Amino acid sequence: MPYIRLSGFYFFYFALLGAMIPYWSLYLKSLDFSAETIGLLMATLHLSRIFSPALWGWIADRTGHRIRIIRIGALLTWVVFIAVFWQTSALGIGLVMLGYSFFWNAVLPQFEVVTLNYLGSQQEKYSQIRLWGSVGFIIAVLLLGYALDSISVDWIPIILFVLMILIWVNSLLIPSVRVSVIAEEVEVVSFKQLMLTPQVVAFFVITLLIQFSHGPYYTFFSLMMQKLEYTRSQIGMLWSLGVVAEVAIFVVMHSLIARLGLRLIMIISLFLCIVRWSLLALWPEKLLLVIVAQILHAATFGSLHAVGITLVHYYFPDSMKGRGQAIFSSIGFGLGGTLGAIVAGLLWESQGAAVAFGVAALASVVAIMLAYVWIHPEKVQQNSR
Repeated sequence: MPYIRLSGFYFFYFALLGAMIPYWSLYLKSLDFSAETIGLLMATLHLSRIFSPALWGWIADRTGHRIRIIRIGALLTWVVFIAVFWQTSALGIGLVMLGYSFFWNAVLPQFEVVTLNYLGSQQEKYSQIRLWGSVGFIIAVLLLGYALDSISVDWIPIILFVLMILIWVNSLLIPSVRVSVIAEEVEVVSFKQLMLTPQVVAFFVITLLIQFSHGPYYTFFSLMMQKLEYTRSQIGMLWSLGVVAEVAIFVVMHSLIARLGLRLIMIISLFLCIVRWSLLALWPEKLLLVIVAQILHAATFGSLHAVGITLVHYYFPDSMKGRGQAIFSSIGFGLGGTLGAIVAGLLWESQGAAVAFGVAALASVVAIMLAYVWIHPEKVQQNSR
């Protein structure tokens, strides 16, 4: 598989994320929605991740038509999103967001499986392909940040729509390969047993807590910086700085995993989560500390995501990888992201930004304790031999 076609999909997928996560809340604010309403609407992006990836992952594993499911999901994403151009109420926008995200959130977990399957024994090179998603995010967030200093936020839905079409077009360039389907009776029992393994349970709880802790950041960081009188281009630069750091960690992640191991990288990264959310809770007005917090995105997202993807590969056999990646997305980005956005929205107006980020830091404390006790990937490898 040509490197550019796999990398291109990540590029456009995360360019869409780079246009949405930092700026969609600004668009919602322009419609005079309250912080609670914005929190709930942003939560709908994560809500469908609770059930959508698991459903599509099950279908992909049952049928073996993984690429076809990716194409259908990418197509229906922009088809449903068209309705947003006629919506001005919170209910209408929320229903559109829930509808298109049901298909959009189904795409990435299955593409992760496709990428890992093409890499075969060279799994450590995953980060070198995935980093192009971060590049797409950086370009989108920078260009749109500069553009929004000159144009209205009313352009945001149009830009998102164009990026959705580009994701779909790129999916058509990936050859469709049907894999063999394993008997359902054997898989269902073993899959349930695997999901009840203490180390796997702990891993998914940690995944949930990581994404929960990102709730205040993904939902309100742009609004917080805007309130502190940063321009939209400056806000875009701060978002980009975090993703530049993420790209840097992806470039060297295969070496770090080989030297330090998955367990140590996870524990260090979770500790840096605590540091990052504490900085944003206590000193958001100090630019230098905000820059440090953004650089720590390399750990709080970059390394933890790479470790998470790799652990799913260790925990789940080939016939279950689709569901494994889907549940990783459902529990983390889905349930964790939904709860994080909702709790952040409730705390933001009533208690303030410091409390919201303080709760995020506390969630990271719990996650690091679970990781210290339960995450031992070498035992999984030994048991699988």
